[in-house]
Amino acid sequence: MKKDERQLRVGVLGCGPISQFAHFESVQKAHNAALYAVCDVDEGLAKHFGHFYDAQKVYLDYDQMLADPELDAVIIGTSDAFHVPAALKALAAGTHVLCEKPIGVAIEEVEQLAVAVERSGKVLQIGHMLRFDPGIESAKAFVQDEMGEMLALKAWYCDSTHRYTNTDAIQPLARKGTRVLRPGGDPKADKQRYYMLAHGSHLVDLARYLAGPIRAVNARLNEKFGAYCWFVDVEFEAGTLGHLDLTVAVRMDWHEGFQIYGQHGSVAAKIYNPWYYKSSDVDIFHESNATTTRVLAADGHFYRRQVEGFADTALGLAPMRGADIEDGVSSIRAMVAIAHSVRTGRPVSLAEVEGAL
Repeated sequence: MKKDERQLRVGVLGCGPISQFAHFESVQKAHNAALYAVCDVDEGLAKHFGHFYDAQKVYLDYDQMLADPELDAVIIGTSDAFHVPAALKALAAGTHVLCEKPIGVAIEEVEQLAVAVERSGKVLQIGHMLRFDPGIESAKAFVQDEMGEMLALKAWYCDSTHRYTNTDAIQPLARKGTRVLRPGGDPKADKQRYYMLAHGSHLVDLARYLAGPIRAVNARLNEKFGAYCWFVDVEFEAGTLGHLDLTVAVRMDWHEGFQIYGQHGSVAAKIYNPWYYKSSDVDIFHESNATTTRVLAADGHFYRRQVEGFADTALGLAPMRGADIEDGVSSIRAMVAIAHSVRTGRPVSLAEVEGAL
């Protein structure tokens, strides 16, 4: 791929699986970004991936990487609990930020981050890569430009018991280090919290991307045989009715998608496991001529497209296309509201919740 003359010099923080499978290759392939630095507390991992992907610098200390005057931006690929602290440090150093989702784990910390973003004048984009899926982008364009009013949205994210059988066949083995920086406690010990943050953040952001801000939720949770199923009735600010299904894990194939019913048409989408790098199949029905259209969407590397969108914004070449900090605050607030609704058995307004999941 031909590289642009002007490129964003990017440092990747964290050499764990998400960086190994997504971020290193995405920066390498992006036409407007260059992998300037790699940083991890594990020297073996940092040097291996830094050298393999031809990074100019390898750092074992995040503060030292941020102090490098040649660094333009960072991609934060660490554990969830480190997202906000790492982003705050980067903004204070005058560095643009692309941070993995979820942006944080509690409302208060992401609101603090929002203040820091506004003060810094820097770009902070959240890694909701589905916004860069060409099929989903076609649905967004139809909703905005042709569909008219939205009546209802249904969306689902159903992880599969067989997901790792599928992905292990197409992914390299993740390289493990000998020194791992972990947050206090085990983030996966509380399965409800872990699944909502890891998977629910995708579902909530997708719903907001397509149907707009959420006013209130009414959620139920069913837990059986090691599976967790959230059914969430959603009231959108625009008056749209919504229903979200988050199930981990279904005894069937990966099952993700959405349907939209609108004034002048409808949308039906099937979303694939992200590691297939296959754009979603999105069928758009046009009421005016009773036809259905589907974009080819041949470029399914939405992680690379995400980096390119981030770089365009950071370089001042285009407005933000991805999820910004306000999207992140709203998503965390929605997930906290869902957790509160499950606990109380009543509808919960997003405006009334505080705290963490």
